[in-house]
Amino acid sequence: MIHNPKAYRTMPLGIVLRRAPGVTRWAKWVWTASAVMPGAGEADWRVLRTEGEVTEYHAATVPLELHGADTDAYLHELSAKQPSVYVILREATEGEAPLEVLTVTASPYEAQDYSDSGEEIIEKVPMPPALYALVTNFVEEFHEEEVFIKRKRDKKRIDLVEDGVGDPRIGKLEDVYASPAQQRRRMN
Repeated sequence: MIHNPKAYRTMPLGIVLRRAPGVTRWAKWVWTASAVMPGAGEADWRVLRTEGEVTEYHAATVPLELHGADTDAYLHELSAKQPSVYVILREATEGEAPLEVLTVTASPYEAQDYSDSGEEIIEKVPMPPALYALVTNFVEEFHEEEVFIKRKRDKKRIDLVEDGVGDPRIGKLEDVYASPAQQRRRMN
């Protein structure tokens, strides 16, 4: 892992969310992250375009942070068939906006961590060419392969010790491997 304080870059990304009609009677609208805009200015649910019942909003601008310790994750994402960033959303609890944009990441591992809670919505959005170039340059500059070092076994023989044999709490040799439930039945 790299602990170089200079191994850090940030870029503001505009998050574009698309609202489309739901396909079931239980979901009136379906929300998806449809694009990211590198270098975008501040926004607060500004309508970008409307086509029929589908509307796209510049919902928010959040910083994409690249850390030197995460270059393995970025490299993994860059080698994917479609390199993407992950937009992390949560249902809004206050205000008029239906969703809150928490963050955006280029690390599939960080996105997986967010999905573990089940409270966040993770949307995968293809990287635009400018963003792909930024992440690629960052990885080329700061990534260091970790050298695999195979550990050597010591010569100590651990199979010569029989745990539990000779223990005064164990009545018979076959009780060494008995489950606690079996031992309780024998005592009763």
